[in-house]
Amino acid sequence: MTAPSARITAVDTYDIRFPTSRELDGSDAMNPDPDYSAAYVVLRTDAGDGREGHGFVFTIGRGNDVQVAAVGALRPHLLGRSVEELCADPGSLNRDLIGDSQLRWLGPEKGVMHMAIGAVVNAVWDLAAKRAGLPLWRLLARADPEWLVSQVDFRYIADALTPAEALTLLRAGRTGLAEREALLLERGYPGYTTSPGWLGYSDEKLARLARQAVADGFTQIKLKVGADLGDDLRRLRIAREAVGDGIRIAVDANQRWNVGEAIDWVNALAGFDPYWIEEPTSPDDVLGHASVRKAVAPVKVATGEHVQNRIVFKQLLQAGAVDVLQIDAARVGGVNENLAILLLAAKFGVPVCPHAGGVGLCELVQHLSMFDYLALSGTTENRVIEYVDHLHEHFTDPVRMRAGHYQAPLAPGFSATMRPGSIDHYRYPDGGFWVADRAEREDVA
Repeated sequence: MTAPSARITAVDTYDIRFPTSRELDGSDAMNPDPDYSAAYVVLRTDAGDGREGHGFVFTIGRGNDVQVAAVGALRPHLLGRSVEELCADPGSLNRDLIGDSQLRWLGPEKGVMHMAIGAVVNAVWDLAAKRAGLPLWRLLARADPEWLVSQVDFRYIADALTPAEALTLLRAGRTGLAEREALLLERGYPGYTTSPGWLGYSDEKLARLARQAVADGFTQIKLKVGADLGDDLRRLRIAREAVGDGIRIAVDANQRWNVGEAIDWVNALAGFDPYWIEEPTSPDDVLGHASVRKAVAPVKVATGEHVQNRIVFKQLLQAGAVDVLQIDAARVGGVNENLAILLLAAKFGVPVCPHAGGVGLCELVQHLSMFDYLALSGTTENRVIEYVDHLHEHFTDPVRMRAGHYQAPLAPGFSATMRPGSIDHYRYPDGGFWVADRAEREDVA
């Protein structure tokens, strides 16, 4: 089978769930018992080279079966498609999937179907990077600016960012790229950690993990807030005492508050110098975020992990509603839409600090931030990628941290490939872990 004639032959899906709720890993004011999960997809071909495309949607447990079904609904758009053409132009698939009118009715461009599109599109980029022999960040950073612009859907955002403006930004980003790549390989990309701050952790665990974060080289940590003001004040006091005054502490309400409540609560926490308040209210409430931002300054407002598409991001920027833009590698329609969002942020001069609290999200989003640094923003000032220390061992190319910095991945692809043994063990409901877990519970009963 010659490469030009190779086709997509299978789109395999898996419901992968990890029991993180049992240790309260990932717990916050809105999501007290998350089981970190992935609706996982593998694209297989008849190319004979063994390369596959891997992608996934992050969920927190129940509903993962719905997400897997949504990915499966896209299968007809992929089977039989030319591998060569698909990898040369992932944007063509992105447009076809978004343009399926009957599935589009379930959005449009939002919710379960849009996240499924992101998983499939990301899997194509993973396959394209593997075939190119490059990590995705390097493939994107070295790509021709005109080609990158062709990968972006400007519909609904052209009033804020035109293709010509995007091309100007990307051409300007070529200056100094080689020097920045050398620095990236030497130092890595700065991260911050949420690992000390899960809401269900004890005060002792919070203090211990906060001190450990500083020892590990992090200059910013994040705490979950929003369930009880007295608890938040106590926990922030403990965290501030543990890390000292020179470390940034961000706080995250996970959409818990009304606008007025958010303003009052953040101002009550201001004595502990929070760096940003994340998701203070509904992710869809653009004007609400703008009101909060005006009322809580100098505390910054950050949001984006639940923003559903480039259009809402556009409005947040147009309304001056955010100080920090947070992308998620698996929430929107994949790499193509995240390119649009990164370009919008560059146009408006707002730093991007991605969300990565979930299975595999650190692995994915590091590539997008590294591309942004190398070929678009040209800086890491006030830019950090979230880091959590959970579940990396299940990936064949897990993130590597050194002195609080993400080390640039060097393996070809999008770092999305999960270990076969992990898929077999945590596949729901018939993987080894879940079968044994049910048997144990039945014995106890």
